Amino acid sequence: MPRRLHEDVTSPVAAPLSAPVETERTDWHIPAMLALALGGFGIGTTEFVTMGLLPDIASTMNVSEPTAGHAVSAYALGVVVGAPLITALCARVPRKRLLVVLMVAFTIGNVATVIAPTFDTLVLARFLAGLPHGAYFGVASLAAATLAPTGQRARAVAAVMLGLSAANVVGVPGATWLGQHLGWRAAFVIVAVIGLATVAALLRFVPELTGIRTTNPMTELGALRRSQVLLTLLVGAIGFGGMFAVYTYIATTLTDVSGLRAGLVPVVLMLFGLGMVTGNIIGGVLADRGVDLSIFAALAAMVVILAGFVAAAHNSYTAAFGAFLIGASGAALAPGLQTRLMDVAADAQTLAAALNHAALNIANAAGAWLGGLVIAAGLGYTAPAAVGAGLAVLGVLLFTCTVWTARRGRFGADSGAAGGVEPLLVGPHRAQPSRDFGRDVSAGVDLRRQEVAVEDR
Repeated sequence: MPRRLHEDVTSPVAAPLSAPVETERTDWHIPAMLALALGGFGIGTTEFVTMGLLPDIASTMNVSEPTAGHAVSAYALGVVVGAPLITALCARVPRKRLLVVLMVAFTIGNVATVIAPTFDTLVLARFLAGLPHGAYFGVASLAAATLAPTGQRARAVAAVMLGLSAANVVGVPGATWLGQHLGWRAAFVIVAVIGLATVAALLRFVPELTGIRTTNPMTELGALRRSQVLLTLLVGAIGFGGMFAVYTYIATTLTDVSGLRAGLVPVVLMLFGLGMVTGNIIGGVLADRGVDLSIFAALAAMVVILAGFVAAAHNSYTAAFGAFLIGASGAALAPGLQTRLMDVAADAQTLAAALNHAALNIANAAGAWLGGLVIAAGLGYTAPAAVGAGLAVLGVLLFTCTVWTARRGRFGADSGAAGGVEPLLVGPHRAQPSRDFGRDVSAGVDLRRQEVAVEDR
């Protein structure tokens, strides 16, 4: 039976260096990882299936399709509001219990969507369904990192995110098909069932996460005072906007620019989802080798791929392949960002990880808005890809400044002011230095400073 981690350490210098060190973890807690990923699958399905069912929702609720789009916006707003609010207020709640409560709330929100009698109540239900989104991924990512083998934290985080990526391959197309044939409410019935299944799986397979120390609301909110947390969130909000600038208008781009038959658009969307799954896996592997390097690589790939899509969109085959690459490059960015946020947040890791998903929803809205602006200006449906490439360039420049600030603070200014702080340890593998000059650069951990701090004590 896999051994659980019970270490509760508040900083890299919380115990003398001569203290006994727990044996390194070498096994994967696969049932728990699958349970955590199942929740991500359900969340990913409910987030994106609404977009494919907007015409059906508009027809049933007797509203225009643009008005029906408010249901999508309401969910995104729920994510942005719920991520910091729930994480801060529930800081003292044991992590496993919080995961279960969040999935119960998620299920209730989707049941409310199914039974919503009017459009206004539907919008409210979508807002409620979005509230647990960011907090769930924040806690689940930290839980996965706790249960991961030594040196494989980012891959564990990617495993949780894999559920979100897989939703775009299986969950969203399946639920959309069901909603189109049995009514849009049927799609959310399936999501509610997935939510219930996740609750059961979490209770059965996830161990008590005693390796994660509960904090308090003020401690969690302290993440917002750390420059590295805020800068990394901004990188996600800007860099990810490029992918969403293209994805929002991909269907019309494929039919009007690439000349693809409308019936084949779902196939390309599935390729996009497969790209997300592939990129998520690659991103996790790269982030375990170097978090900052993986983020730079993903952003640079997005610049090249999005710029290339301006030309590739004019052919159906190259457009389909380009959609796969866009999904892959975007998803490859997520594990590195999530891991870096947990590292630089010190003892406010849950809030930082949760805010990542709030930032991604801001990227979703911003990318769609900017893409719509250039289309409305008459620049055509390839223009969003050019806008996306520009956003990715901004992401590269901003992340360069972020890393420079972290390294400058590490060698000079006080760590709290600089934002490059020691991470909250959740297992012996957290103390392992990366291959970057013997230090975990992304966490801002200076090994020599740890020794000095212990000596000072």
